[in-house]
Amino acid sequence: MALFLNIDTAVDYASLCISENEKIIAGTENAATTAHASWINNAIQDLFASNQLSLNDLDAIAVSNGPGSYTGLRIGLATAKGLCFALSKPLICLDTLQIMASTVKEQAADLICPVIDARRMEIYSAVYKKDLTVLRPPEALIVDAHSFRDLLADHSLLFTGNAIGKLQPVITHSNAVFSNARHSAADMPSLTIKHFAESQFTDLSYTEPFYLKAVHFNKN
Repeated sequence: MALFLNIDTAVDYASLCISENEKIIAGTENAATTAHASWINNAIQDLFASNQLSLNDLDAIAVSNGPGSYTGLRIGLATAKGLCFALSKPLICLDTLQIMASTVKEQAADLICPVIDARRMEIYSAVYKKDLTVLRPPEALIVDAHSFRDLLADHSLLFTGNAIGKLQPVITHSNAVFSNARHSAADMPSLTIKHFAESQFTDLSYTEPFYLKAVHFNKN
């Protein structure tokens, strides 16, 4: 049996989960969007201590690595990499959109489209089959009445994520279905154990967050 720490800070809330293979042992969340950095390290220590576990018992650490919030992704990956370096454990990076799709795969009649708010009318999205194989890779796009029309013509498309509020007023096709399901680190273990079994580990020195869009900083 393998023990994992799963970290998700990619969206406006943060979550952690300790799992043994696919079994969830314990988890915790933080809803304060601006407090992920001050919350995460203490939350990890408390989670392990309250379950009489040691970080040294881990076999690997998994992180939801984007796309998503630029700041959130940096916090999650920096935390995961720091622990992996200190503990000499392998790092597993998971696609945030695939984690979201896995959350609703039992609800979907056909295709799944997780959507993340990327400000204004822009979203990050991808399209998956029910077995989570990628039909349309992650992309950033502006939502309008024509979005996803080619897929909706022949498929039921289940939208999920914190950007569905942008889609519902403009995508009115009868094949569009919307789910209010909210993903968390507790949805990561099935993907984490698959990556671990296949030794799909990430280079600690060179791994960066999957921003999808270029990061722009204001110059003062």
